[in-house]
Amino acid sequence: QITTVSGNEFLLQSDIDFLILDWFHAIKNAIDRLPKEQRITSRNLEYKLRKSSSIELLNNLDTESKDPKPEHRKSLIFRLNYSASDTNDRNRVKSRLKKFISRRPSLKTLQEKGLIKDQIFGSHLHLVCEHEKSTVPQFVRLCIEAVERRGLDVDGIYRVSGNLATIQKLRFVVNQEEKLNLDDSQWEDIHVVTGALKMFFRELPEPLFPYRFFELFVEAISNQDNTTRIKSIRNLVKKLPRPNYDTMKILFEHLQKIAAKESVNLMSTQSLGIVFGPTLLRPEKETGNMAVHMLYQNQIVELMLSEYSKIFGSEED
Repeated sequence: QITTVSGNEFLLQSDIDFLILDWFHAIKNAIDRLPKEQRITSRNLEYKLRKSSSIELLNNLDTESKDPKPEHRKSLIFRLNYSASDTNDRNRVKSRLKKFISRRPSLKTLQEKGLIKDQIFGSHLHLVCEHEKSTVPQFVRLCIEAVERRGLDVDGIYRVSGNLATIQKLRFVVNQEEKLNLDDSQWEDIHVVTGALKMFFRELPEPLFPYRFFELFVEAISNQDNTTRIKSIRNLVKKLPRPNYDTMKILFEHLQKIAAKESVNLMSTQSLGIVFGPTLLRPEKETGNMAVHMLYQNQIVELMLSEYSKIFGSEED
């Protein structure tokens, strides 16, 4: 919890200790960069960072608290009173932080005890697949199956956004529970399922089309000869890591079924390219060519949908 000079209060919460420490250091560095005059006028300001589910009190200054804290509430409180002459306080906090860090359990220990589970959203594709002993994430398969059961004929499927709060709730459930039933009434809106699937791909630390392949795909789609363009993209797809290739193949096969119902759902290969282009492939570092990149991203997805059988088919095809 941070209380500013103006009286505004901010509460930052997380169950991950090292993340809280990152926040703490970021806030401390911001305070240190303040002009000396501004620091002196706020010498009685108390900065607090509270971490739930911990009982260690790192530093207790003789300042009045506006609201007494209930005894049963366990918290980790960092209290820092910064002024031009509080070097001792800083050193005391630094010393106790070092002790805290040295005593905290490792991530592996927390995982072994079941306190921290492997996340699905926000994890690298190959790590999710390794954990599940597969080459396509189970969540991707479940979403595709749900959409093909009850969403192929839905107007604007994948283009229309679902309720963000419900999508976030589904994201939380996927990260916390091993079993997922997308036919449950709370996921009745198919746009929530499609929104969660797009979010999964959007939150991959490295997109489905790996960064090192981005410029190669752009170069391939830029070729003016259509036959050469298809052949180049096909060769690049074949070089992808197995999880990327298998996941891409099942996804594009699914999107092809969506496009086949264009007369009903109004989602053409071009529309799907616009929706999925920036989600599935992007450069590692954005440059001034963002508009050009977006055009290529859309065109690559559109071509791969239109020429699915040639790109993902066997050599004999």
